[in-house]
Amino acid sequence: QVQLVESGGGLVQPGGSLRLSCIASGTLFSVNYMGWYRQAPGTERELVARITTGGSTNYADSVKGRFTISRDNAKNTVYLQMNSLNPEDTAVYYCNAVLFGGSWVDAWGKGTLVTVSS
Repeated sequence: QVQLVESGGGLVQPGGSLRLSCIASGTLFSVNYMGWYRQAPGTERELVARITTGGSTNYADSVKGRFTISRDNAKNTVYLQMNSLNPEDTAVYYCNAVLFGGSWVDAWGKGTLVTVSS
């Protein structure tokens, strides 16, 4: 059994920064694709950023230039550095990963809330 655990969410003022972390744990042999999604109240979940094992990245247009996704393959961890946050970034942020722990699994974390407000 594998799981993803997010951390780093919280309340931040507009213009501030937060760094989210997600650790894949349990019985696993490899973690391939990893990404971050978010869901604001009343909206569908949307892709924020993703990164491959080789380090290729993609970002939503709304966060380009402000957010940076990175990963530490040795620690099975993915990060999301969020700068210049604005109220529109308020959402529950979810970690996603495709990993192998005996079989291939598309795993999701339970989410961490990011609130950007004065």
